[in-house]
Amino acid sequence: MNKSSRFHTMIVWGTAGVLLFLNSCMAGPKYRRPVAPSPPAFKEELPVGWEEAQPSDAVLRGAWWRVYNDPILDGLEDQVSISNQNVLAAEAQFRAAREAVHVSRAAEFPLVTVAPSTTRSATGALPVVHPYTVPIDVTYQADVWGSIRHSAAANSAVAQASAAELENARLLYQSELAIDYFQIQGLDAERQLLDAAVKSYEQFVQLTQDRFGGGVASMGDVALAQTQLETTRIQLVDLQVQRAQFEHAIAVLTGKPPSDLSIASAASASTPPSVLVGIPAALLERRPDIAAAERQVAAANEQIGVAKSALYPSLFFSASVGSQATAVGDLLSLPTRFWSVGPQVIQSLFDAGKRRSEVRLTEATYDATVANYRQTVLGAIQQVEDGLAQLRILAEEAEVASRAVEAAQRSLEISTIQYRGGITNYLQVITAQTSALQDQRAAAQILTRRRIASVSLIQALGGGWDAALLPSTRDLRR
Repeated sequence: MNKSSRFHTMIVWGTAGVLLFLNSCMAGPKYRRPVAPSPPAFKEELPVGWEEAQPSDAVLRGAWWRVYNDPILDGLEDQVSISNQNVLAAEAQFRAAREAVHVSRAAEFPLVTVAPSTTRSATGALPVVHPYTVPIDVTYQADVWGSIRHSAAANSAVAQASAAELENARLLYQSELAIDYFQIQGLDAERQLLDAAVKSYEQFVQLTQDRFGGGVASMGDVALAQTQLETTRIQLVDLQVQRAQFEHAIAVLTGKPPSDLSIASAASASTPPSVLVGIPAALLERRPDIAAAERQVAAANEQIGVAKSALYPSLFFSASVGSQATAVGDLLSLPTRFWSVGPQVIQSLFDAGKRRSEVRLTEATYDATVANYRQTVLGAIQQVEDGLAQLRILAEEAEVASRAVEAAQRSLEISTIQYRGGITNYLQVITAQTSALQDQRAAAQILTRRRIASVSLIQALGGGWDAALLPSTRDLRR
């Protein structure tokens, strides 16, 4: 090798050495979690008795619905994770995102290929040549500016966001099932009230008919009593439509056709359990949708690094080794072997501003994900505030409704006594009956709304989930 060749080789390998030394460089901004709005405390006051609440560990570790102590609800909720098709779809999306991490990481390692071939050729009167070639090629891109590392980190963040979205979907459908279940229990409670009212009205119909037969009551009283009875029967039948719809919805949420699920009638008068609320800042770690939005911000930040890396030269190394012979048996002999190795530097000299625009595009995308993240946090705080307000106000409303039920019942008793004694007409009795039934149904509906509001609040608080449950980058690379 002459001096010129040696000098050329030294320049090439020296340049490669410098670039490899720069392999620790990372183009692009270092990620910092965006600042999110987080007041020191919630505006709404906690319902009475909640300050001393000590929820069990089970409530804070995923199976949040067990706080309601309902075995039927427990059994239905357990089916959501394993049978709900939307949850299964989200789980498949997470698995796809996890595999994308492995795909992106593959670029960190050399690519080795082998391409054995054989050809037959002849030129003029020369004999036919039948060479055999077995080349093994190695190609490696040095991650000088961190493009590959940024891509792998972005895919890891996307996979973590997908894992959080899976948990958010699971929480959403679990909450929806609990709400539908409590709606059914509320309708069953109203059905019991209407059943009792129908039986009572049947007795009053008989009473007015007897009084009419005795010449004490008019046919108008009989007609009013019959109208009241049939109207209540209509309301009773109408409840069955709503109940059937909620039951069908629960069946689908558990991954079953409606024909495969029936929920026995079981009205419940239990009030909502107390829940440990915490402070607004805790939502950043307890809400899976917030965690997903934050991971999307991290992924967008890494994409800026990928775009900025494209502004700098790319360094590739390629090597080839193999054997070429006219006979298969000679492929392993020394004279037939060949090899080559060398670096390659690629730099775009003109692209009409494409790469600069791609950097600005990724920066704008990052700004959008930051805004989405902050909006998600604000929405989460609002949902908790709404839940607290609902529970507090509905608790006060329940007390008023209870007093109204007692007063209406007393009024009905007095009107009934007066009617039996001939002091008043049957219109006053019907008015008292209607008022008493309306107040009773209103009280039952308020209790249902309180239980639904408690589910919504638990959902707003994250259902006991924690961001520490997200898979780590190391877990995703296994």
